[in-house]
Amino acid sequence: MLNSNKFFRYSMFSLLYFAQGSIIGYFTALNALYLLSFDVPMTKIGMFAAIALIPFMLKIFLGMLSDKVNLFGLGHRKPYIIIGLLLQAGGQLVFPFIDPVSQFPLLTAVAFLSLTGMSLYDTCTDGLALDTTPHVEVGMVEGIMVSGRAAGIVIIAITVGILSQQANWMAVFIALAVITLVPLPMILFYKEPKQPKDRSFDWSAFKAFGKKSVIALAFLGLISTMVTGGANQLVNPFLKDTFGISYMMAGFFTAFWGVGVILGGLTGGRLTDRLGHRRSVIIAMAISLITILLLSVISGHKIAWPILLFFGISYGLYEAVYFGASMDMTDKRIAASMYAIMMAIANTGSGLGMAIGGKLSDSIGYRWTFVFFAGLNLLIIPLLPVIFGKRKRG
Repeated sequence: MLNSNKFFRYSMFSLLYFAQGSIIGYFTALNALYLLSFDVPMTKIGMFAAIALIPFMLKIFLGMLSDKVNLFGLGHRKPYIIIGLLLQAGGQLVFPFIDPVSQFPLLTAVAFLSLTGMSLYDTCTDGLALDTTPHVEVGMVEGIMVSGRAAGIVIIAITVGILSQQANWMAVFIALAVITLVPLPMILFYKEPKQPKDRSFDWSAFKAFGKKSVIALAFLGLISTMVTGGANQLVNPFLKDTFGISYMMAGFFTAFWGVGVILGGLTGGRLTDRLGHRRSVIIAMAISLITILLLSVISGHKIAWPILLFFGISYGLYEAVYFGASMDMTDKRIAASMYAIMMAIANTGSGLGMAIGGKLSDSIGYRWTFVFFAGLNLLIIPLLPVIFGKRKRG
């Protein structure tokens, strides 16, 4: 039976997260280049990104819907995943037919709809992983989540780099739509297991959000994604504006950063098992702070290669630790809802980081904006004892 086949289940999750990564990679790192090619200012691009990412802040409601409603009797996760994939693919096919200058509000609306589809299947994929993953496999699924997304970023970055260099943005969006639909056959063949009665939706389970450790963990997610999302959006525009790199080179830089994310994600679970969550966060924070500061002072684009690799590693570590700690603290009765809230908070941070980064880069320049994001890492330090102080694995 496919449900009990671990390889099939891991492959399905990997492809679903891969589809997420491709669209995340485009909107967080490469969409700015697309809009800049139409002379859209960075302030406006930052606001576009913040609005387009609002669906990720609303994941709690999608999570509640999934937890409570067995749609068409097909399950609490599967039908929503299918709908989300189709919405995301449809948005990407429409996107290139809209003029970013004269139809900017419409372009923003289509991006919002496409990312609503992504947020829907993202939330329900997380819920399905929580529903079906034994505790002993949590570390493995953490790695799949982070590395699968990062692999999508790598592939789409290379694709965008090559195709955009030829001014063929239409092919870029077709590629995004095709990648989105890759996991669809597997989810269609997957038979979602019935939820046990002890995991039925229960409003009282939301009391978990009153715990100081959960609140502090949410702030960790908010701050870390403000740093990574805000800084990452600026890398390619900075390198292009300062050193004149091509679109193809920008794609390769993003891909190299994505390799770092894969490395950080794959090692994140094992690192936390060996060193504990607290030390893993400190390592991620230190690498992030140093590499973003180095970006602010580089004198040539060639030195950016190792810096972006290590920045990607810190990104992957941040995500792996945050995902793992969130899974540990999630109440199974509101699995998708609670996890969605934690992810929505993190995505809010990413949206804020992009909006702030876009505004600051126009007013004080890219280099000082990098310094600002590097310094934000320090706000995580006082949160660590609240989150992990009483946890055995530190």
